[in-house]
Amino acid sequence: MEKLLDAVAAVVCLVSPDKVNAIASRIRKTDARTAASVLSGVVGTPIASGVIGELVDAWQSVPVSSDELASMLLAARHALARAALGQSTELVWTGPTTPFVSARRTEQALLQVINLAKTSLFITSFVAYDVSSIVKALNEAGARGVLISILLELSQEHGGSISFDAIGKMKLLVPSARLYAWRDKAEEFSDGRVHAKVAVADGNICFITSANLTGFAMEKNMEVGVLISGGHIPRLLDEHLGSLVDTRVISVM
Repeated sequence: MEKLLDAVAAVVCLVSPDKVNAIASRIRKTDARTAASVLSGVVGTPIASGVIGELVDAWQSVPVSSDELASMLLAARHALARAALGQSTELVWTGPTTPFVSARRTEQALLQVINLAKTSLFITSFVAYDVSSIVKALNEAGARGVLISILLELSQEHGGSISFDAIGKMKLLVPSARLYAWRDKAEEFSDGRVHAKVAVADGNICFITSANLTGFAMEKNMEVGVLISGGHIPRLLDEHLGSLVDTRVISVM
């Protein structure tokens, strides 16, 4: 059955909704033995024809009726459409660009997450400095009542790996923020660093990026990330960061 489910997923991901409807309609009028000939020509590309062939092969190995398979295709098509409506993903890039691919800039994406925050905002980075536009947006978020949490790498003086106290500096720049550190590490993570770079607002929108909170990352470096609005990824990320706080894996400085 798993092979058939994979084949159904492949069809709805590759073939247009109208074509999926046509395939389902033809399947209702045939059976596994004659499906190959009935579905011949229903799609126009070699790749799509290949996934239709895999669907037929998988169907022949399981006791599923024509109506059941047609319903599986339509249900999978509907689920995919709903998922697409509930979540959008944008490419984010800083550095040299080309005229062939459009992408948001890192600073724009991060500011969007901060500015959309209504109740909570969690940001993680290895280091943070020289980001006046981000600091300004964070203070504005704090002024409108957003609970701001920021996780940064500790300085060498405090047991971390960076040469200056980024946490102490951020405390001064954004007084309303709660600054967190990864201090008490389990043995398996004893040499670990805070290397995640994410921002999530209200569990509704998140930015996952290679960029640190630095001026060079915002403007000069080659950095890449994705901005995800809606869906389960921002919610899961928000819940995970909150769980790190609740279980005291990370602690307030």
